[in-house]
Amino acid sequence: MLNPTSHALSDKSSATSTRTWPADGSMSAANRRAMAAILLAVALATLDTAIANTALPAIAADLHAAPAASIWIVNAYQLATVATLLPLAALGDIVGHRRIYIGGIALFTLASLACSLASTLPLLAAARVLQGLGASAIMSVNIALIRYLYPPHRLGRGVGTNALIVGVSFAVGPTVASLILSVAAWPWLFAINVPLGLLALAVAWPALPHTERGTHHFDPLAALLNVVTFAALIFALGEAAQRAPAQRVVSAAAVAFLFGLLLIRREAGHPAPMLPVDLFKRPVFALSAVTAVCSFAAQGLAFVSLPFYFEDVLHRSQVETGFLMTPWPVVVALAAPLAGRLSDRYPPGLLGAIGLAVLSAGMTSLALLPVHPHVLDIGIRMAVCGAGFGFFQSPNLKALMASAPPERSGGASGIVATARLLGQATGAALVALSFGIAGRHGPTLALGAGACFAGAASLASGLRLLAPSHRAGVHAKASAESA
Repeated sequence: MLNPTSHALSDKSSATSTRTWPADGSMSAANRRAMAAILLAVALATLDTAIANTALPAIAADLHAAPAASIWIVNAYQLATVATLLPLAALGDIVGHRRIYIGGIALFTLASLACSLASTLPLLAAARVLQGLGASAIMSVNIALIRYLYPPHRLGRGVGTNALIVGVSFAVGPTVASLILSVAAWPWLFAINVPLGLLALAVAWPALPHTERGTHHFDPLAALLNVVTFAALIFALGEAAQRAPAQRVVSAAAVAFLFGLLLIRREAGHPAPMLPVDLFKRPVFALSAVTAVCSFAAQGLAFVSLPFYFEDVLHRSQVETGFLMTPWPVVVALAAPLAGRLSDRYPPGLLGAIGLAVLSAGMTSLALLPVHPHVLDIGIRMAVCGAGFGFFQSPNLKALMASAPPERSGGASGIVATARLLGQATGAALVALSFGIAGRHGPTLALGAGACFAGAASLASGLRLLAPSHRAGVHAKASAESA
C-alpha cells in the first residue's frame, strides 16, 4: 500500500501506484490514523444535517424568519451538497482524493464558524452553502480513500465501520442538538464543529494516503452542467415535498432533464465522465446504484412519515416519538460492522437481498400496526427495519466500489453519496404526496410505499448474483481454493 507518510511521493506524483498490505491484512498505525480522520469528518458532516433539522424552529425564531423562508437553512446545504458531489469526485480522481478531502474539512470548518457568526437568514443560508460544499468534498471521496486503507478482501470491514459511524451520528444528532440548545444558543450548534474540524485536519494532513490518479482533464463546462442538473432536480423534489404550484415543479424538473441530456452529450466518449455513465454499463455497479437509491428512498419515506404517525395518529409526545425512532438507527449501527465482515466472505448481492427483504417486511409490519400498539410492539418492528437496513448497507457499498476500477474510485464514491441523497430526497417528496392523497392516513400509505421500494431494492440486489462479473468472481475464487 502507499505509505501515507512518505515524502518521496508528493502531490505531483504519477497517476499510477502499487499498493501492498501485510500478509495478515492488518492496518498500519498511519492507516489507523487516516481512518480516524476520515470517520471524524464523516461524523461531522452527518451530524450537521440532523442538528440543523432539529434546531430549525429555534433558529427561525431567533432570526425572525418565516417558517417557509427558514427552510432554506436546510435546502441551501442539501442543494450545495448534491449539486457538487460528482464534480468534486471527478476532480479527486485527477488531483488526488487526499487534496479534495483535506480541502473539504478546511472549508467545512471555516463555514461552520461563519454559520455561528451569521446574524441574518441570508448570511446563514450563504454560509450553509459553503458548509454544504465542504461536506460534499468530504462525502465525495471518503469511500475512495477507505478503499486505499484496506486490502480488497477486508474492504467490507472498512465500509462497515463507515456505515457504523454514519448510523451512530444520524441517531445521536437530534439528541446532541437538544443538549446544546438546553444550555446554549443555536450558534453553538455550528461553533462546536470548529475545534472538531481542526482536530480532523491535524490528523488527516500527515496520515491520509496519496491515491492513484487519472490522466484525463477536468471539464469545467461539464461540472457546470452537472451542478445545474442536480440542483434543479433537488429543487424540484423539494418544491414537490412542500406542495408548491405544479408549474414550478415541472419547470425545475424540465431544467434538470434538459441539462442532464446536455451533460451526457458533452461527456460522450470521455474516458472518465463526471456523471459516470460508462460505469453503469457494468451490471454490478448499475444494480448496486439502483439498490442504493431504492433503499434510501424507503428510509426517507419512513423517517419523514413516522414522526407524524407517532404524534398525529398514535398521539405520542415529541419526547416519546424521539425514543420510538431510536431503535432503527441504533440497530443499523450495530448491524453495519457485522454485515461488512460478512461481505468479505459472502456475495454482497445475497446479503443485500436478505437485508432489504427484512426491511420490506419490517416496514409492512409498521404500516399494519394495531390502533393502540404497545411501545414494545413498535420498538421490535423498528428494530427489524434497522437490522434489515444495516445488513444491506455495508455489502452494497463494497459491491459498488469494488466494481469500479481503482483509478475511478472518486467517481464511484461520488455515486455512493449521490444515490443516498437522491433516495432520501425522493422519499421525502413521496411522503408529501402520500399526505396529499390520503390525508390523516398519509403515514400509513408512505410506509406501504417504503415497503415496496425496499422490495424493489431487494430484487435489484439479488439480480447481482446473475451478473457476469459476479459469476466470474465466484469461478475464480473456486479455482483458487481448489488449487
